[in-house]
Amino acid sequence: MKLLEGKKALIFGIANQRSIAWGIAKTFHEHGAEIGFSYGIPQLEKRVRPLAEELGVTFVEMCDVSSDEEITAVFAKAAAHFGQIDILVHAIGYAQKEDLEGRFVTTSRDGFRIAMDISAYSLVALAREAMPLMPEGGVILSMTYYGAEKVIPHYNVMGVAKAALEASTRYLAADLGPQGIRVNAISAGPIKTLAAAGIAGFRKMLGYVSERAPLRRNIDQDEVGKTALWLCSDLGSGVTGEVVYVDAGYHILGMPEPPESWE
Repeated sequence: MKLLEGKKALIFGIANQRSIAWGIAKTFHEHGAEIGFSYGIPQLEKRVRPLAEELGVTFVEMCDVSSDEEITAVFAKAAAHFGQIDILVHAIGYAQKEDLEGRFVTTSRDGFRIAMDISAYSLVALAREAMPLMPEGGVILSMTYYGAEKVIPHYNVMGVAKAALEASTRYLAADLGPQGIRVNAISAGPIKTLAAAGIAGFRKMLGYVSERAPLRRNIDQDEVGKTALWLCSDLGSGVTGEVVYVDAGYHILGMPEPPESWE
């Protein structure tokens, strides 16, 4: 049974085969969805095009989500290509590398603005343009991380931006619910992605989580894809405004147990 048969999904944030968005795209494709891709900068096209070809995706467009004009143009193209869409996936996050290395207090004004604009406000901007293409309702899904709730070393301004993203999820869910549009977020555990590579000490973070999470392992893109599937299919028809964790249970721990046994 294909859960997304006849559905049309527009996925923003594809960068390469390690992207969380790629895991979602593969799962959606397996379940019958017609998919469109958007990537953020010209340098990514050579990585994204082969992935699109692998799934038979013909709608592939670059979009700088800090530009309202580019967002409007991409959705105009999507309207011409798809007519309507049923699913919008926002898998976008960016902060300047220097803001993910030192202390949060040293975040520059410009660095703060960039992180908030691209990582959080873009969800609002994309949702606004998606609304007219969802006249019969739909689903909007974004990607967040536990650093929105608790302090994670070196996550810094991205944690603040993800907190804004999660709050935006709730406000958008309230705004768009009367139109039958559900808005949710997935909080994924650490995964080796292009974005994660910019976080100082990320490899140590992977090891720490895998040793202490209740499932004693990390998660992967495919597991996020499966959760995205149920949230964006009719299986999740009663769920909106939620942050759903896919992190091997790490977020439930108050004091993670060290790998060695306590005496």
